[in-house]
Amino acid sequence: MKKILNHLFEHKTFTREQSKEILTAIAQGKYNNSQMAAFMTAYCMRSITVNELEGFRDAMLELCLPIDLQTDQIIDLCGTGGDGKDTFNISTLASFVVAGAGYKVAKHGNYGVSSGCGSSNVMEFLGCTFTNDTGKLKTDIDNANICFLHAPLFHPAMKTVAPIRRELGVKTFFNMLGPLVNPAKPKNQLVGVFNLELARVYAYLYQKSDTKYTIVNALEGYDEVSLTCDFKTFSGDGEKINSIEALGFEKLDPKDILGGSTVGESAGIFNKVLNNEATNAQNNVVLCNAALAIKTINSEKSFADCFYEAEESLISKKALKSFKTLVAN
Repeated sequence: MKKILNHLFEHKTFTREQSKEILTAIAQGKYNNSQMAAFMTAYCMRSITVNELEGFRDAMLELCLPIDLQTDQIIDLCGTGGDGKDTFNISTLASFVVAGAGYKVAKHGNYGVSSGCGSSNVMEFLGCTFTNDTGKLKTDIDNANICFLHAPLFHPAMKTVAPIRRELGVKTFFNMLGPLVNPAKPKNQLVGVFNLELARVYAYLYQKSDTKYTIVNALEGYDEVSLTCDFKTFSGDGEKINSIEALGFEKLDPKDILGGSTVGESAGIFNKVLNNEATNAQNNVVLCNAALAIKTINSEKSFADCFYEAEESLISKKALKSFKTLVAN
């Protein structure tokens, strides 16, 4: 590790193979906590390269517990987190809206690190039992159109570094990896990232894959469509700035989409949205992200048509039904 840290201190980058070796060694417990904390801290003082992200991703997927959900039509809605905006659980709620609209969702999630309440925190609080049993996950996706993949149950590296990430309390390169290492390997992905530089790195990686993807970054630094500002998307159709006014929405105040200060408060917002008791601002943000996911699967559809599909799922309580079915399974 001393050699690796000196490499970082000299502002040098790692090759794809070196990055893969480093993450494999971390997962196998070859370094102590102080060494891993030093590496994660020093590493995040500069930008990640395409080769490094590829190498880290390769190691995570090689080491992960794979699952086969026996369908090619799965989508994941997953953000990097680490945007420091403390929004409510928008992508997780959008996942249930997409499931309620009839699409198969494999939601990859984890406990919050740089935010108070990650998707796993709120799902656990609301009664979801995490599992890596393929049969159970297959039943979930058959019955509820959605299953929840709690990252540490599939990725030994995430389990190894979890205590250190909690103590550091800031975003690390593991935030950047989350959307890339869904063990179900979905063929459709809506990915939120916290800055444009990382969005372009992601776009380069996805262009080399057979995944249908939309990468989204709101221009004020959100890793999702926030409706507080315009947002940029990268997809098979190229790079595009999306005006929220052109989509028919007024700009929101950032306060309108804040999450709760506790897991309980966040869960309260979660329940209000699913029960169609939330504010228009909260509903619209969830529906826009769900619409973008549906459009990722059906690129020929207009955003408006996808929004109406999402809206019908929420208003008819189909999204709520998907949630209740998942938790009851």
